[in-house]
Amino acid sequence: MELFIDLFKVLFRIITILPLMLIVTLFMGKRSIGELPVFDFLVILTLGSVVGADIADPNVHHLPTVWAIIAIALLQKLIAWWKIKNHKVGRLLSFEPTLVIYEGQFHIKNMHKISYSIDNILQMLREKDVFSMEDVHFALVEANGELSVKLKPEKEPVKVEHVQSALPKTSIEYTVIMDGRIQQKALEFLGHDEAWLREELLKKDIVNIQDVFYAAINEERRLHITMKTPGYTQNVPIFH
Repeated sequence: MELFIDLFKVLFRIITILPLMLIVTLFMGKRSIGELPVFDFLVILTLGSVVGADIADPNVHHLPTVWAIIAIALLQKLIAWWKIKNHKVGRLLSFEPTLVIYEGQFHIKNMHKISYSIDNILQMLREKDVFSMEDVHFALVEANGELSVKLKPEKEPVKVEHVQSALPKTSIEYTVIMDGRIQQKALEFLGHDEAWLREELLKKDIVNIQDVFYAAINEERRLHITMKTPGYTQNVPIFH
């Protein structure tokens, strides 16, 4: 008998919690799951924990759970309003965009800061239909983890009003050095060997492959390189 009572409690809580969660979600405002700010993501996790504990354990009192859900929603709405009113609070509670590529070169320090690897960035570029680092003016990792890419002017997609002009030429790059390590399979695919690569690097006054953070060859057989200690210290200020 006690088992049936517990099952009834769980069913009742599901029936009452789901409409409440729907109301709370509508109250908190529209959000794409992939675009949740950090604070809102933590709010969702907290709500999930509270609701999960309430449904899974019939011994947990139901009314305090309902109050906790409402209180969390009110807190989220208050923080969202505060972020809009106070820019400093908004910056404190959100990650700022991080520059990871500038003028076709990886910004290594920033990549390490946000724990993004070369493979991460290259994959995100391909998802944006960008297959050559040389085409990138700058790229930013946004607060939601998405990559925003600004191509160089000559590589921008042709607009309707420019349809009669020549299409920008794009090419695929093949990674041959990654974090100081030669990618032998890529070299073999391109019909080259390590000796050829070292010779090409010497033409650019690069003696030690360990000093190369990233190197790739495009379809025109041009070598594109990012050094571990680049000669420039260029950084682009990002303003919200």
